[in-house]
Amino acid sequence: MTASPRFDIYALIHKALRAAMGEVLTAVGRMDALDDDDTSATLARVRALLKLARAHLEQENRFIHPALEARSAGASATTAHDHEQQLPVFATLDSLVMRTEQAQGHARIDAAKRLYLELALFIAENLKHMHVEETKNTQSLWAVYSDEELMAIRDSIVASQTPAETAEVIGWMVPSASPLERAFLLGDIQKKAPAKVFSGLLEVVHPRLSTRDWDKLMHVLAPLPAAA
Repeated sequence: MTASPRFDIYALIHKALRAAMGEVLTAVGRMDALDDDDTSATLARVRALLKLARAHLEQENRFIHPALEARSAGASATTAHDHEQQLPVFATLDSLVMRTEQAQGHARIDAAKRLYLELALFIAENLKHMHVEETKNTQSLWAVYSDEELMAIRDSIVASQTPAETAEVIGWMVPSASPLERAFLLGDIQKKAPAKVFSGLLEVVHPRLSTRDWDKLMHVLAPLPAAA
């Protein structure tokens, strides 16, 4: 008999981050630096990505690393060090976004290229970092925590977010998840959140799913309240 898969606290948020990083990097690469509207819209997407990545880092520092250290001293050392190394990189990217925004003509083209290259390197390093978390850190967590305890940690992270932050995360997370992951995530939210909140999240998610994926999701979710 095959054992049920363990709860992976990193899986869905990391899928969301990978999707956001890939889309935003592509957008910067094809940005028309001589078009003010295109530049403004693309740089807004970069800022949103950096905000999302910063919030994720802070949540891991606040919730996941202390949980690791509480039952397995030293288990978070590698990724905690990575987080420290990322802080000046955020500052560099913030500066490059502003420089690109303020430059004109060929100076903006040069600034946009520098931003693209630095953002690509930031993403490359994050992909490696997330792999360590999903392998080394996950095994450490599974060794000392039950799935119920890990889901409680996840719930604490969600509770620390504003409604707007939750909607932003869900908006990236659900389309990047597999149908089974999507059904588990939204089914769990449906059980715990007020109907109005859940309906609001579905409104965020619906336009980001194909008709086929939306139909699959509706098939497995519990019937929605009539008022929703």
